[in-house]
Amino acid sequence: MGWRVVVDEALCQGHEVCEAEAPGVFEVGKDHKVRILSETPGDAERTAVAQAVKYCPTHALKIVDD
Repeated sequence: MGWRVVVDEALCQGHEVCEAEAPGVFEVGKDHKVRILSETPGDAERTAVAQAVKYCPTHALKIVDD
């Protein structure tokens, strides 16, 4: 069973919390929108990604278990 990261681009306001929590998975560009560097990161990144999801001020991120 795998998992992936999903972003709702309409909600993202570029606060960069996700990038601070999981810089290997998220990057916020000059347009203030998050870019997911790896939609299916390894299990070692799960805790950091979960923190990014939890602390996203606009709730633009979620983890989907496949």
